[in-house]
Amino acid sequence: MKFHLDRGVLGDAVTWATRTLPVRPAMPILQGVRILAQGSGELLLSTFDYEVSAQITLPAEVEVPGEVLVQGRMLSDIVRSLPNKDVSIELVGTKVEVRCGSAAFSLATLPVEEYPQLPEMPPVAGSIPADVFAEAISQVTVAASKDDTLPLLTGVRVEIVGEKMTLMATDRYRLAMSEITWRPSRPDLEITALVRARTLQEVARSLATGGSVDVAISEESSANLIGFEAGGRRTTSTLVDGDYPPVRRLFPGSTPITAVVATAPLIDAVKRVSLVAERNTPVRFSFTEGNVTLEAGAGDDAQASESLEAQLEGEELVVGFNSGFLLDGLSALGEDFARLTFTDSIKPSVMSGQESLEGDADGDYKYLIMPMRI
Repeated sequence: MKFHLDRGVLGDAVTWATRTLPVRPAMPILQGVRILAQGSGELLLSTFDYEVSAQITLPAEVEVPGEVLVQGRMLSDIVRSLPNKDVSIELVGTKVEVRCGSAAFSLATLPVEEYPQLPEMPPVAGSIPADVFAEAISQVTVAASKDDTLPLLTGVRVEIVGEKMTLMATDRYRLAMSEITWRPSRPDLEITALVRARTLQEVARSLATGGSVDVAISEESSANLIGFEAGGRRTTSTLVDGDYPPVRRLFPGSTPITAVVATAPLIDAVKRVSLVAERNTPVRFSFTEGNVTLEAGAGDDAQASESLEAQLEGEELVVGFNSGFLLDGLSALGEDFARLTFTDSIKPSVMSGQESLEGDADGDYKYLIMPMRI
């Protein structure tokens, strides 16, 4: 095997292919990146840990076709350190020689014949603009649990009904839901899948470069694989097993109290006031007509307060929130104004965005947050 290509192109490809390599793999061979140089002038780099697979295809000047498996992170570190010149990679005996300018490296190979076969992509269920998909993923995954002892809650529930795709995630303290329009493979398509949040985050980071993303899900009842493909980059992931809790019913049926506040000033005020809030203590919000006052700290401890303009409909209200959870939701809105709706001070509050003070709420994204007792 021997091929040549630009250092920048190779660096991007290796970094992308190795981004999901496990830190502590079940088998040492899973630390490898498989390199396949084809006589047609294509180079395929792939990784797989039995849960997530990644494969990228790129053009290269292939002098001698061949296949090899090398340590992925070491190759990534080496390529990133090379000078900005063309790179030559050649299999010599049992070593892979990497040359770029006057720099030369020799890497040991792993037994490529023992490397697991990558799963086949399921049938394409539809496509969606990459930027729209990436935004929805970033809005929802902030609410997914980081606790691996509750694997169900580390996932994002994906519901597809015709042209509507809904993403939902919760960690029991907040719930994020985003509804987006996409192009299904057929109008009567109905699929539900539970995808790891970290897998979707990687997809959003790596595929949000423009164009569209093909989403592939097998419709068989026993299927447990989802795939994403765009721009020569392909990712597959096994799905999370189990029945996701019926979180839609958490959204209250009626919310007689509504407050609208400019998003950016509110984010800044929460950050400032929360500086004096001790761990697991709330920031208090006092909503009155035309005003909201944020407060944190009490007694002999440090205290802070700040007031902002707010439009209030309904009764005056005092409520407490976890500042970190609140900031996650506010930052995900992507609108100039935040609309917060309440039933009372102890039931879930629902946040959404709107373009103007007098405008309508954007119903495509909702962020439900549980108040904290004051």
